[in-house]
Amino acid sequence: MGFMKPDLPQEDPQTFAARPFLDRIRVLSKHWVEHGFGSPWMVHCLYILKLVVLYAFGGLLVVSATTDGVGSLSDIGQWWDQPVVYEKLLLWTVLLEVIGLAGSWGPLAGHFDPMMGGALHWLRPGTIRLPPWPGKVPGTAGDTRKVIDVVLYVALIGSLVASLVMAGNSDGMVRKDVLAAIAVLLVVCGLRDRLIFLGARSEQYLPAIVFMTVFDVHDMLIALKLLIVIVWIGAGTSKFGKHFSMVVPPMVSNMPVPFSKWLRRAHYKGGTEDLRPSGLGWFMGHIMGTLVELAIPLILLFSPNRTITLLAAAAMVIFHVFIVTTFPLAVPLEWNILFGFTAVFLFVGHPAQDGYSVLDFSQGWILPVVVIALAFFPVLGNFRPDLVSFLPSLRQYAGNWASATWAFKPGCEERLNEIKGAAKNHVEQLQTMGFGLLGYSPGDSEMLLQKTIAWRGMHSQGRGLYSLLIERLPDIDQRTVREAEFICNSLTGWNFGDGHLHDERLIEAVQKRLNFAPGELVVVYCESQPIHKDTQAYRVIDAALGVIERGTWKVADAVEEQPWLPNGPIPLNVTWTHPEHNEHTAQPAPVEA
Repeated sequence: MGFMKPDLPQEDPQTFAARPFLDRIRVLSKHWVEHGFGSPWMVHCLYILKLVVLYAFGGLLVVSATTDGVGSLSDIGQWWDQPVVYEKLLLWTVLLEVIGLAGSWGPLAGHFDPMMGGALHWLRPGTIRLPPWPGKVPGTAGDTRKVIDVVLYVALIGSLVASLVMAGNSDGMVRKDVLAAIAVLLVVCGLRDRLIFLGARSEQYLPAIVFMTVFDVHDMLIALKLLIVIVWIGAGTSKFGKHFSMVVPPMVSNMPVPFSKWLRRAHYKGGTEDLRPSGLGWFMGHIMGTLVELAIPLILLFSPNRTITLLAAAAMVIFHVFIVTTFPLAVPLEWNILFGFTAVFLFVGHPAQDGYSVLDFSQGWILPVVVIALAFFPVLGNFRPDLVSFLPSLRQYAGNWASATWAFKPGCEERLNEIKGAAKNHVEQLQTMGFGLLGYSPGDSEMLLQKTIAWRGMHSQGRGLYSLLIERLPDIDQRTVREAEFICNSLTGWNFGDGHLHDERLIEAVQKRLNFAPGELVVVYCESQPIHKDTQAYRVIDAALGVIERGTWKVADAVEEQPWLPNGPIPLNVTWTHPEHNEHTAQPAPVEA
């Protein structure tokens, strides 16, 4: 890849766009093996600059300048392990997440021009919002952002700023009334719009803020240990099954480091010809990934020895730094840096042998209550993924994702620009990225967007979704096919791999505004695999008609195929079809008994 230019297949863009859908996936997925996303080096430099200057240096500067008893940055070795320092670094992270300057920022997350969503979208009345339970929670119905939503969002930002700059309690910690206000505003904003709640990474930071509010410093630190250990173990547990082995090879391929092409290809079973994971890919995923996330946290939690604790903490720091170097799509870089620091702060700075073990809570009831509260949504989400976002389910980057692909008839995608928001459609964004300095040509813009489709096909759910497309849409080769996560980013300002944010509710909001005719926009959607089943459920959704088909596919069939489906679509088990479906929208198979 070049410093300013992308690394894309050496194909004529117009000729390439005329190829059949599956042939495009074949070319682009093979190219991904050796080149990843192909983003210019400048893009990665922007992320590193943001991480070092805005997040790390900016956060430490805020802590140093606003906290009594904390010295200058030159004296950081004297104050890094003070509890108030951790409180403020966590709140600094939440502030950047809420604004849209942390995770899901920039080109690797589908934000090309502008490079952030978040506040640019959530400060605008009239934009799309997605309440989690609009028919059940009073005062939350509707999908249009109102002035009250903007006021609540501004209040949330203001409370986070106040927590960083205001004088603390008598014990020097962040004021508990301000922390309580942040917790309440996260919940209230989330009931009005789950995008803001999830965008703040509330599934992890909200429990931490609650612990800071209700516990004294000693109990707070122990509860925070339980929080991070359950996050690690939840993520490790989610990697059981057939999905995760397929995640690491594309991650390694996307690393902007001078690995040889041989080493990148070695993570796949047959180089660029067989894109199933090799033994090395399995080892990197389940030994260096799953095993680390399950075993090392337990060592940290129960270690009786300082040397063992130090080695285990170092292992977790290396683990999170490795993730940062892969620049995973959605780019949760700040989150990984904070968690690496957390491993050192909590377990090295406040080790169990110094009175901070899980058996040292001031009252016996705290341990079971905290564990049950932290484990509730991960357990429920793994058995009923349709009820819980993959974020509270703690399935971060496990490969077992709810996902969707949007298929537009020619000329229909451009109509998305009619929806009020901060960004235009992605073909136009790419051409003006970086004030034009990083802009792509129209043909290269289209090829890059189709590369995200190939990336999805390199994972298990992509093979099922694309089987649906070629089975149900005879004109798929002429349609514009888009990755739903990127569509969601442009329409709502945020996505982090959460398929629930681009399910029927978003499609209904789009249809209300654009009134597509039957067949003009068809979406294929799949839910995450429940931990106790061997299938994934899918839906075919016509924007004008709603859900027109439901069914399942076996995960084993999906993981054994190639992204371009050379053996044809995987078997689909249809369980229901809409009795009045339009024959021009899709051609579902007969309903099975």
